[in-house]
Amino acid sequence: MTFKTHMDRALSEARAAATRGEVPVGAVVVSPQGEVIAATGNRTRELNDPTAHAEVLAIRAACAALGQERLTGHDLYVTLEPCPMCAAAISNARIGRLYYGASDPKSGGVEQGARVFSHPQCHHKPEIFEGLAEGEARGLLIRFFADKRA
Repeated sequence: MTFKTHMDRALSEARAAATRGEVPVGAVVVSPQGEVIAATGNRTRELNDPTAHAEVLAIRAACAALGQERLTGHDLYVTLEPCPMCAAAISNARIGRLYYGASDPKSGGVEQGARVFSHPQCHHKPEIFEGLAEGEARGLLIRFFADKRA
């Protein structure tokens, strides 16, 4: 099987989030057969919900669409390294592979900070691939916060 990235779709969701005034992070859940099950961006401000990160929303939507609580074997593409809350959700959903763009030295929970998947209490660790479209993902965030400060 040939690898096909879905990071372009995640970046599109991140750009849409920025248009809504949300921090530009996008996430896409893909089935083991390569079908996009769910795709969304951050909606914390829109929904007045601090847990409405792109990853959590995509996992919720995928589980609802499939009628199951776990996403074993599914892939998650996200434009920014997941925070500790999202990393825990990824583990609980049993995501098979995590692909992310930009690392997050301030709030990351995978390779930075909390390193959720490294804890003995973590019941499941996905395969992790970092740096996909990192420059574009980082650029979206830099421009978004520069515009906020201007």
